[in-house]
Amino acid sequence: MAVRITGVELGSRAQRLGIQPGDELVAINGHEIGDVLDYRFFETEKELRVELTREGEPLQVELMKPQYASLGLEFDSYLMDKQRSCRNKCVFCFIDQLPRGMRETLYFKDDDDRLSFLFGNYITLTNIDDREIDRILQMRISPINVSVHTMDPQLRCKMMGNRFAGDSLRHLYRLAQGGIRLNCQIVLCPGLNDGEALEYTLQKFWELGEGLLSVACVPVGLTRYREGLYPLVPFTRETAGEALELLERWGDRWKRERGARTVYPSDEFYLLAGREIPPLEFYEDFPQIENGVGMLRNLQDEVDWALEDLDLPELEGKSKVTIPTGEGAYPFLDALLDGCRRKCHNRSIEVVPVKNDFFGGTVNVTGLLTGRDLLRQLGGRDLGDQVLLATNMMRAGEDVFLDDVTLEELSSKLGVPCRRVGNTGEALVRAIWGLPEPETPGYNPYEGSWEHR
Repeated sequence: MAVRITGVELGSRAQRLGIQPGDELVAINGHEIGDVLDYRFFETEKELRVELTREGEPLQVELMKPQYASLGLEFDSYLMDKQRSCRNKCVFCFIDQLPRGMRETLYFKDDDDRLSFLFGNYITLTNIDDREIDRILQMRISPINVSVHTMDPQLRCKMMGNRFAGDSLRHLYRLAQGGIRLNCQIVLCPGLNDGEALEYTLQKFWELGEGLLSVACVPVGLTRYREGLYPLVPFTRETAGEALELLERWGDRWKRERGARTVYPSDEFYLLAGREIPPLEFYEDFPQIENGVGMLRNLQDEVDWALEDLDLPELEGKSKVTIPTGEGAYPFLDALLDGCRRKCHNRSIEVVPVKNDFFGGTVNVTGLLTGRDLLRQLGGRDLGDQVLLATNMMRAGEDVFLDDVTLEELSSKLGVPCRRVGNTGEALVRAIWGLPEPETPGYNPYEGSWEHR
């Protein structure tokens, strides 16, 4: 297999060796190159023998370089290969609950182990074979993020709509035994994988030993577009509380006997159960914050830090900002901002809970609010001088909501400037004071996945 080279970086080692766009990369040091993992892994050596073809004719170049230094080749896509899609038909899949007519990319189901390592995406292990597991072990690709949901093979087949889903659990054991660290995820569905089934799953996770880094448990999200799908029910205050008690009991055991909590309920469980979010130390080093575990507590800590340590100016004159949020996080966020209100007397801060009519069902998180719902529910209100919007409402790196309404369009129709705010406490405090955004890392083009929202 050969991979077509589409570009060569100026001044790079590849350019100095005469490698050209249009050449095809065949192998490095005798190892065939099929995708980005092969390329990144085998180019790290100090001495390289690079095999190519040019217009069908074989070509070979040799070089010495510092270890880990790049050759400087560019390819059609980041993966140098097609992105692997999901082969499952999970009963809880969020993509199957989307309305028709949204942009095509939202309906793609990602299940690519390469993106798990490169960008933290979650995979199910159902579309890779023993050869791919061998490659992961050889390259020491770690950690790997896995959507497990249950360790009961038969139940996993049922939940994931795939008769091979149970057998693929053997990959989990091979990875753990081979020294690969695992972050695992459970989408918890009442009546399916909770209760005794969850107890069984956590017992099997315990048996994975040191290979298991963390487990995040999130409640199933149900939209109003479930006609013809498996009859799932949402969590109630009572059932969410029962799940919390079981998960915290196992987390306490891990902490007591192995020194780290390891098992974490997502913030949504605490909101659903009407319980306080645990203190900062509960989340240790926040191993699953991208999965909504400890995100609210971390935000509180960042806001408190910003109020104490930032040189915030005195504001003159009366003004007001409006902050829309999902219904689930509204009580926590409104209380969190009391510190800002006490310190910023001249600026009124109104937090507005926005009902997600677009998706409906039990969807109440901020990141899935749409431009249309914001327009309908904010229109006609006194929004003050500015509307502050969490950046996770919009497409990564773009000012566009899930329903393709733009930030500019929202500002125009509401008649008030709308500002995109980074997902940190410092960014939020700065925005309330009218200060510029802090410097933040670049956007991850693959961040987030429908499955665990």
